[in-house]
Amino acid sequence: MQYINIHTHHQPQVNELFILNLYKDFNQVEMKGLYSIGLHPWYITADWQNELELLKHYASHPHVKAIGECGLDKLADSDFALQQQIVAQQIQLANQIKKPLIIHCVKAYDEMLQQLKQAQVPAVFHGFNKSKELALQIINAGYCLSFGKALLQPHMQEVLRIVPKEKFFLETDDASVSIEMLYKTAAAIFSIDEESLSLQLEKNTQHFFPL
Repeated sequence: MQYINIHTHHQPQVNELFILNLYKDFNQVEMKGLYSIGLHPWYITADWQNELELLKHYASHPHVKAIGECGLDKLADSDFALQQQIVAQQIQLANQIKKPLIIHCVKAYDEMLQQLKQAQVPAVFHGFNKSKELALQIINAGYCLSFGKALLQPHMQEVLRIVPKEKFFLETDDASVSIEMLYKTAAAIFSIDEESLSLQLEKNTQHFFPL
């Protein structure tokens, strides 16, 4: 069984199909692997316009499978209006090259959902750790959710239980949790065996990402 990890910042050590996320040094995508690349709201610099041009240059590389993580974060130091401008341009880029979006969102879900009305490609909110109500709002708007280490908490297991199986992914992000542990946890939540879960996530991945 192969594990699928749609969002990580580390090179895993197991039998794992993973998408490595980069928020800088986009030229790394020329190395073997699968990548998502984007301008993260935490790391917006005064040189963001040049970084955006580099992003556009490398976004069409065949190793790049998604744009992001990109999004809105009201706790970030960067100006929120500038965040909105930059995420809008990344949504436009994703539309142009027909690659999905990996969304980072903190305390700005209404604004992010408004921005995504311009998206013509699929989007997944990564590292979801919020309420059932917000989960349903995002799913009903047509988007997916990805769960990481927060899934080990009982209240988040209740959230995943209401998510349609075709609308979720698993990820390790920058945490030390293993993807195997997340598979085991999710399988128990859905009361299915890990092989069935693996087949579902493989189907979800094939549908969402141009792998």
